[in-house]
Amino acid sequence: MRMVRRRRRFIAALLLCAATAVAVGQLTPAPEDTTVIVVAARDLASGTMLGATDVALQRLPQDAVPAAALRTQDSVAGRQLAGPLRQGQVLTDAALLGSGLLVGTPIGSQAVPIRLADAATVALIHPGQLVNVVLSTSTGLDDVADNQMLAEAVPVLWKPPDVGLSQDLLPGKEAGGLVVVAATGNQALKLAGASARGKVFLVLVTSAEQPSAATPSGEGAVP
Repeated sequence: MRMVRRRRRFIAALLLCAATAVAVGQLTPAPEDTTVIVVAARDLASGTMLGATDVALQRLPQDAVPAAALRTQDSVAGRQLAGPLRQGQVLTDAALLGSGLLVGTPIGSQAVPIRLADAATVALIHPGQLVNVVLSTSTGLDDVADNQMLAEAVPVLWKPPDVGLSQDLLPGKEAGGLVVVAATGNQALKLAGASARGKVFLVLVTSAEQPSAATPSGEGAVP
């Protein structure tokens, strides 16, 4: 009789252990599917030429990784930032100068560099700002300038860093007054080489401003 009781207690203990294991397994979350991505190791200014100390690797849940996130430090070495990054921000192709600048723009958009007559204007704009691009021409000092609208409400894709020139898109002062905007094919034809035809200026606008019905986008004159 005593042997039977012991056997029953032993079986009950085994069943209790099994039940506990099942309960723990149900309560313990499944391990997350993670992946390694590249993040900014510190606050980085727009135009920074990325080096080994500027980026770090971080493991994140797969569901939290943005599309086109960069996975290796070699993939960003020597590349230049299109805009500023905060420490810990994930690097994607859109964060670097190149075709990634056009991510999210309408199909057929082109990245067009333009040089402004007043380089100080660059300090007033930022990537994403919508601008009208105006070409001002005149045949002489006493002539009234002829102002022509080259493109309306186009977004700025890139501007030189606000501080320092050592990491500009172009060496020395060549980046002064240079910005890159997204344009349609027709607008790009008008913007290309515009600074050689006259003085190029930007007018900052908001998304609420729409082109006039009498003046098709990218055409017409400014009074």
